[in-house]
Amino acid sequence: MRRGGDVISATSEVLRQDSTRPFREAIGLVPLGDGRYGAELGSLWAVGDKAHGGLLLVLLARAALARLDSEVTDNRAMPHEPLVIGAEFLRAPDRGPVELRTEVLKWGRTASVAAVRLLQNDQLMLTASVTAGRLPDEAPRWADLPELPAEPPADAVDPAGRREIASNGLALACDVRFDPETIGFVRGEQGPPVIRGWTRPLGEDPDVLFALLAGDILPPSVFNVGGSLGWAPTVQLTALLRGHPAPGWLRCESRSVMVAGSWFDEDVTVLDSTGRLICQARQIALAPLPRGSSR
Repeated sequence: MRRGGDVISATSEVLRQDSTRPFREAIGLVPLGDGRYGAELGSLWAVGDKAHGGLLLVLLARAALARLDSEVTDNRAMPHEPLVIGAEFLRAPDRGPVELRTEVLKWGRTASVAAVRLLQNDQLMLTASVTAGRLPDEAPRWADLPELPAEPPADAVDPAGRREIASNGLALACDVRFDPETIGFVRGEQGPPVIRGWTRPLGEDPDVLFALLAGDILPPSVFNVGGSLGWAPTVQLTALLRGHPAPGWLRCESRSVMVAGSWFDEDVTVLDSTGRLICQARQIALAPLPRGSSR
């Protein structure tokens, strides 16, 4: 994106955020022509000075869907919905304007695919492939899902003002609660790399895009096995969207299969208020090093 150019000025002017629906305002796009879109990374959906990874996924998906829908010539065709997004996190964008460049790789009535590149100041930050189609509405024939209460219990932990759990901005951007039994790291305890919680947007019901963000809403599960509580940067993340969420809380569970060296994996399952599977996300990330170490 050109520094100080018309793209930045136009994007910043159009995408002014307010506090009524922080998620909806944060994912606004400005068409720039030729399959390009502008977006503004604000201060709420951020970890320190860096944009929140889940929000970046949503922007990538939105740009891909907008490009695919712009190619629809049949008035009877339904708008596209996200089915799969696979993203490579090359660099961590700062808060501020970004540009998303899209390309249609495949057009189909059942599944279409678009590539997206997110740039900031003309530097490539993320790339993604987005597969789109129609999400199923039918009841599942079979499912093996974690058991989580539909709503956070009375002792669920609110992260507002607690930086060891979430940034202050994130706690103001949506409703989040954590299962106290699975965040032993805040008490200086170690345990299995499993964290459970609940989330929902402010001022609106959750949709499939918020469910995508919920796949990266919990603190890193690796925190529970010791070491630093610093930033754990995602390197690659693939998310599967499985249905439309019902109104109410989304319930989330993250777990790691192996932590080795500086690397850990994390699988996140997101259920809606009815217990239906809505999103599955798997990522490989860099674990913060133990205190006193250097990378």
